[in-house]
Amino acid sequence: MTRAPRTKVREQDPKVRACNFDEVSLGFNLEEAQQEAARCLHCKNPRCVAACPVNISISEFIEKIKEGDILGAATIIAADSSLPAVCGRVCPQETQCEGSCILGFKGESVAIGNLERFAADWCRENGVAPKAELEKVGNGQKVAVVGSGPAGLACASDLAKWGFDVTIFEALHKVGGVLVYGIPEFRLPKDTVLAHEIEEVRRLGVKIETDVIIGRTLTIDDLFDKEGFKAVFVGSGAGLPKFMGIPGENCNGVFSANEFLTRNNLMKAYRDDYLTPIHAGRKVCVVGGGNVAMDAARTALRLGAEVHIVYRRTENELPARREEVHHAKAEGIIFDMLTNPVEVIGDENGWVKALRCVRMELGEPDESGRRSPVVIPGSEFEIETETVIMALGTSPNPLIANTTEGLQTTRRGGIVADETGATTREGVFAGGDAVTGAATVILAMGAGRKAAAAIREYLTK
Repeated sequence: MTRAPRTKVREQDPKVRACNFDEVSLGFNLEEAQQEAARCLHCKNPRCVAACPVNISISEFIEKIKEGDILGAATIIAADSSLPAVCGRVCPQETQCEGSCILGFKGESVAIGNLERFAADWCRENGVAPKAELEKVGNGQKVAVVGSGPAGLACASDLAKWGFDVTIFEALHKVGGVLVYGIPEFRLPKDTVLAHEIEEVRRLGVKIETDVIIGRTLTIDDLFDKEGFKAVFVGSGAGLPKFMGIPGENCNGVFSANEFLTRNNLMKAYRDDYLTPIHAGRKVCVVGGGNVAMDAARTALRLGAEVHIVYRRTENELPARREEVHHAKAEGIIFDMLTNPVEVIGDENGWVKALRCVRMELGEPDESGRRSPVVIPGSEFEIETETVIMALGTSPNPLIANTTEGLQTTRRGGIVADETGATTREGVFAGGDAVTGAATVILAMGAGRKAAAAIREYLTK
């Protein structure tokens, strides 16, 4: 039997959305969600569940949507995910749950992410919430969670459901970690979607303290010795930006993507009613090809600039999600492929005026299996630009490791942790980007849940 085609998700028109920060995707309505849910085969051994880092019972919640029991669907999701409206928007479903959907092998996979988003949004819009299953095994023992990003929120949620007394310590003044400072408003609305899901975590009894820098305000030792915590989870993310090390990177107008996005997302630099503007200029070059590069480029575009993505491989090797590349192109962003910067050129006042680049060609595969880019001799040229944004990845901040005796790190700065999240320091667990370096929201959540289970075992054995 031929299955119905995948239900198309409504979006803002590219020409309209390129001039605003409103959410691009409008999501499903009830009719569309049920139409898409009806496409699911409800496999006996669902590959999609195994491919989900938090193992949501995908077939079961989709069946509830098909039946019209949206609260029932959200309740099934909530058993495994504390951030369904977030994950439904920003997770790379095409390489995880949807990438393993049997329908996708000969056609189009079920739109699992959009169905998850629909269930979560429906609950928020209708003022209802799934009831959490509580299991009071923690006996009120105190656990500290460092960082309020996806790893920390997932870990804290599970621990609170098990009866532990959980406090999250966040270095910034806003809760959410990379969700609030790294992802643009047009992909994840902060005051509605994100704020609601964080409030649901608080409803479980999780306390959140902001403006507390672990390693400065308090150390890990202080949490144990002075504050009385019995275990600590470190989910502090990876906020240390990387640069190319080329001449001219110290010019005015050169940003890391981390700074550029933080100032726009957290400090609302794009809004006229905030006194935190940021200089974008008429032309912007974003160096890199990942999701962060797409976020920075699409943000700069909305600030009124002509934007170029500068990437040293071809479009086939772009690590960004296909959806993000598609959206960027539709909005008018220019892609300069097989191009690599070698110098930032400044004017007499120290401001960026151009980016000197070389042309590349693909050679033999590197360690990751991708073909290595090779410089074409004599191919130097310049791109006129006023701003350069380096979106080359991030690494964990060394502050916690440097102030915690016995906590080992890798040569790239990640905290050493085993598959359960246990570190080399007794009672300290870690997960997410603080361990792996920059990765995805859902992988961080999966690591947070694994560590929560390990902390439960550690404190109840």
